Amino acid sequence: MWGIADDSADEPLSELLWGLFAPDGDISWQHKALCSQTDPEAFFPEKGGSTRDAKRVCSQCEVREQCLKWAIDHDERFGIWGGMSERERRRYKKMHKEQA
Repeated sequence: MWGIADDSADEPLSELLWGLFAPDGDISWQHKALCSQTDPEAFFPEKGGSTRDAKRVCSQCEVREQCLKWAIDHDERFGIWGGMSERERRRYKKMHKEQA
């Protein structure tokens, strides 16, 4: 019943999770990200909240470009990534799509 794993299941657990935890390329850059050493709430402000502190951290981060690329490639819709808000990333993506 509840909390009991069925070891006799035909499908391995990884098959049941539909790839939710599949490796997603090289994310080793995340270990160098300055945001991993600061308060995560600064990077996910409430609607209308300030993004200034998060962007200040991003401006000093050595993996800012990788972070921004990851957020754009994965259509990240929340938080500050690579120094940009979701709205700024949408605008950036639209500008670069028009130039291509």
